[in-house]
Amino acid sequence: MILKSDMTFHSKRKSLTVKAFLAATLLAIWFPGLGRRREPKRRMRQHTSTGMSIHGPSGARKYLNAPERRRFRRAVRQVPTEIRLFCLMLMWSGGRLSETLALTPAALDLDSRVVSFETLKRRARGIVRQVPLPPALVDELARVFGLRAMQRDPSLASRRLWPWGRITAWRRVKSVMSAADIHGPSASPKGLRHTFGVAAFQARVPPHIVQRWLGHASLRTTAIYGDVSGREERSFASAIWQSW
Repeated sequence: MILKSDMTFHSKRKSLTVKAFLAATLLAIWFPGLGRRREPKRRMRQHTSTGMSIHGPSGARKYLNAPERRRFRRAVRQVPTEIRLFCLMLMWSGGRLSETLALTPAALDLDSRVVSFETLKRRARGIVRQVPLPPALVDELARVFGLRAMQRDPSLASRRLWPWGRITAWRRVKSVMSAADIHGPSASPKGLRHTFGVAAFQARVPPHIVQRWLGHASLRTTAIYGDVSGREERSFASAIWQSW
């Protein structure tokens, strides 16, 4: 004989079981990942590669060597003034193509002879870096563009010096490279940026200053320019050759 109290207990238990099942179903729908076993996080590699290199997969250089630099400087003298000044700005500043195209009269400090770039490869905008320029280049820029007068006029101070598109600018640099008989990965605006980095390291500029000039977020990225064999390494190798 089943007592009434037992029936009430079993009925309540069944009701609680149904409610728990419904609650679990709703939680599974709302939070699909709830209750799953989480995979242990992989440890980050201590030596993560930046993914950058100044040599291509086949070993081809992405920068100009000394003879190519001399040929480029000779070739750039034969092109129209605005193209020549653009190429020289890339060569002496290490600026990226888009950063150089964005330059305005206000970005040039004619007295201190420095150029201010807005670093465009950072996530945050408004990060500005200053790079010293050769006095002769700054003086010619001031003369050709009339920079002092433009800087005094607010409507002109923010006008781009080179109102070209990226493709046009890239082609004009490429044509100078071709005239200088420079081909391959180094024959590009990026090749001039790499050349600046290599030249800075070979001139023994402290790495943290090269990092600031190039606008790198990490010093490890800047360190790739130290992989180039310079005069000191060649003198070491020469001593080995003479010992054989």
